[in-house]
Amino acid sequence: MVSRVPSGDRYGIKDWLVQRLTAVVMAVYTLFMTGYLLWQPVSNFAGWQELFHSLPVRLFSLIFLLSLFLHAWLGMRDIFMDYVHATLIRLGLYALVILALVAYAAWAVRILWGPA
Repeated sequence: MVSRVPSGDRYGIKDWLVQRLTAVVMAVYTLFMTGYLLWQPVSNFAGWQELFHSLPVRLFSLIFLLSLFLHAWLGMRDIFMDYVHATLIRLGLYALVILALVAYAAWAVRILWGPA
C-alpha cells in the first residue's frame, strides 16, 4: 500500500484548470477594457466615474480582481512548494501571501462599492 506524505500537493488537474480559467477571465477583461477605451476614450475623472458606476463594469471588474488574486495565490503557492523546503518558512510565506491577498480583495471591494 502506498502512503502519501502530506506536503500541500493536490495530485490533480484542478489547480492547472483554475490557473487557466483565471487567465482567460483576465484576458477577456483586458480585451474588453482596451476595446472600450479605444472606442470611447475617457479623458477626465467624471468619465471614469461614469464608467465604473455601471453595475456590469463593477461586477466584471470584481470578477477580474478575484481571478487575479486566485491566479496569484496558485502561482505563489507553487513557487513556494518548489523552492522553499523548510516547512515553517513555507507556511509563514503562505500566511503572508494569504493575508495580503485578502487585504487586497477587501480594498478592491471598498474601491468598487465604497462611497463615491
